[in-house]
Amino acid sequence: MTSGPLAGVRIIEVAHVLAGPFCGMILGDLGADVIKVEPPGGDMARNITKQFTGPYNDYFASLNRNKRSIVLDLNTQAGKAQLGTLAAGAQGLVTNLRPATIRRFGLTYDDLKTHNPKLVCLALTGFGLDGPYADKPAYDYIVQALTGVMTLTGDPDAAPTKAGYSAVDNSTGMMGAIGLLARIIEGKGGQVDVSLFDTMLAQLNYLASGYLNHGIVPQRTSQSAHPYMVPAQVFETSDGYLMLFISTDKFWINFCEVVGWTEQARDPKFATMNARSENRDAVIDAVGELLKSQTTAYWVDRLGNEGLVVSGVETLDNALDGDMTASREMIAVIPTPDGALRVVGNPIKMADHPPRYGLPPLLGEHTDEILGTPPAKAAK
Repeated sequence: MTSGPLAGVRIIEVAHVLAGPFCGMILGDLGADVIKVEPPGGDMARNITKQFTGPYNDYFASLNRNKRSIVLDLNTQAGKAQLGTLAAGAQGLVTNLRPATIRRFGLTYDDLKTHNPKLVCLALTGFGLDGPYADKPAYDYIVQALTGVMTLTGDPDAAPTKAGYSAVDNSTGMMGAIGLLARIIEGKGGQVDVSLFDTMLAQLNYLASGYLNHGIVPQRTSQSAHPYMVPAQVFETSDGYLMLFISTDKFWINFCEVVGWTEQARDPKFATMNARSENRDAVIDAVGELLKSQTTAYWVDRLGNEGLVVSGVETLDNALDGDMTASREMIAVIPTPDGALRVVGNPIKMADHPPRYGLPPLLGEHTDEILGTPPAKAAK
């Protein structure tokens, strides 16, 4: 990348699978020169799925565009020396290896500051770079379980449920990008420590606040209902499901006007946000019975055209193929000799920096270009 707000910033990425590569890809999309340092066998994400476009695996491609790849064996002194040479000309380093491995490979600021005192080293770990839990194994699913996210998700009568995507890894990657850039802007160099566990606790914000200040332990709610706002949840329709979110008394009055509920608009059990919360079951029963009388499309059209917050519940394929995604230009098409490689684009829009999407690198593709040695030699 030669353009974008981060053009001229070099980032070394020593990371695998998700949180670290996602962080690096965000920076690469914004113009940073991201050098992905891989072991001789490569990032395991290169072969996680069976879906390939030519040599490009779908999983790997979704996390590693706009990067250059080199092969280094950081178990060797030669590999560590080459890493130090790279660090001397970089502004940041991103890793999401376990703390013991981070230290063994020499990926901390203390290890690399002799090469570049202004280098910023970001460690994305499960439970922090230091502390009693630092080397406890951690994955997205485990952190969802440990932070209470799973007990807050799903039907109350079913088993605790994980989010349907890698919420922890993605969130930590984004948080890491913010921390790294903040320290780079500061211009002093140093260590940035962002953990999966801390990131998910921080995202529980108002739910955590309710417990910390008033001892309120949040519970799972039926039909994905909001814990405070009513009605704000999934409802059945005559042919599917509808997401209706009425967050204010003004929206409630508007809803009642649209559906012809004169009495319910004035009923003291329904008229205010607090009253609707206290009489949740009565409100949900009434609204639910009404919405079952028509199709999802009918309600989306009728309520949505009146400014109410409402939608159908889409599948991923419908969302990706839909007009809304197209209107936001969120599907990037990257040409390859074996056909088009399609990926979800960067959500950050800047009028003077339209996004540019490069192919994910082949393993060691840029070793010679960057280090001046063939990939095979760099791996020794």
